[in-house]
Amino acid sequence: MSKLVFTHNAEPTLGVEIELALVDGETMALSNSILEVLKRIPPSLSEQIKPELMQCYLEINTGVCRTVSEAEADLREKILAVQGVTDDLGLRLLWSGTHPFSLWRDQKLTPNERYQMLLNLLEDTARQLITFGLHVHVGVDSGDKAVMICERIMQYLPALLAISSNSPFWDNRVTGLHSSRSKVMEGLPTAGLPMLMRNWSEYTWLINHLIDTGFINTIREIWWDVRPHHNFGTVEVRICDVPANLDEALGLAALVQCLVQTLSDDIDQGVYQHDCHPMMIRQNKWRACRYGVRANLVDGYSYEVRPVREVIEGLVRRLWTTAEKLECQEYLHRTLGLAAGPSGAERQLALLAETGDPVEVVRRLTQASRLSA
Repeated sequence: MSKLVFTHNAEPTLGVEIELALVDGETMALSNSILEVLKRIPPSLSEQIKPELMQCYLEINTGVCRTVSEAEADLREKILAVQGVTDDLGLRLLWSGTHPFSLWRDQKLTPNERYQMLLNLLEDTARQLITFGLHVHVGVDSGDKAVMICERIMQYLPALLAISSNSPFWDNRVTGLHSSRSKVMEGLPTAGLPMLMRNWSEYTWLINHLIDTGFINTIREIWWDVRPHHNFGTVEVRICDVPANLDEALGLAALVQCLVQTLSDDIDQGVYQHDCHPMMIRQNKWRACRYGVRANLVDGYSYEVRPVREVIEGLVRRLWTTAEKLECQEYLHRTLGLAAGPSGAERQLALLAETGDPVEVVRRLTQASRLSA
């Protein structure tokens, strides 16, 4: 069996990955333009502005940051660079978990051996991955701890999905869901909530057997809502829709960084992990997907039903001391506004109700999220 070596991180370092759609500046439809965009990206940024499975979107990654404010400076520089390129090409960047009206059937695969292999393996399940998410990495000190945090953080993932919900449309339809993206992602055979694992050894055993039996080709085909990342030495939270703008993304990043660090401290201090039934987490995730910030979530320990707003308010209170240590109080406070609403999904639906035109919805979304230098 192959040995997976987890990279030690002495501090809760932060990395943020943002997937943004490329849309035509006139029609507002998705544009298969990533190859033209990448040709114009400055060489100094080429390693952190990357293509994705399909040519209609890209991923912007930070370097390794210590604080959320460092991540903000990093992302602003890169997003502005991409905006300059897309302006020249007559394109716009869309901050949304799905596109309101473009069809997945019309999107083109990015020329890449790995992507072609995935398409051959997954067929339409892969072709439908025209979804855009926010991924947040937080450094931890060992693989065992990363696995433990992945288990302990699961009960909070539905609340994160609820306050980031920003994909009410799919395939030119109002779906009735506030996060259509999360249900599309669950179509993948190795996506959704992770398996329960006790330690790094068990995680390594699972990955090796998935590869040895041909279920996956590489560890990169594990698309769980939260997962350990051995190369970076992080816990990677992947459940969030890409939110409506950078400010909201930074608030979510602060919440994840504080939550991972608090759970890490709990483990160091010997705090007992109470069992939370996986079915409760799955039902809460469904409610978050369906109703967004208007969901009522069930406490996995007390079975009390509470609205998302109260869940986030309680979480922010619990995490505030950690936020002070990590110097991100301002960013964490933003999540209270996200929980109060209206969410990104609700704002998209309101725009459609106001204009009656999904093209105008995309036009206004791209205008509202645009960064100024």
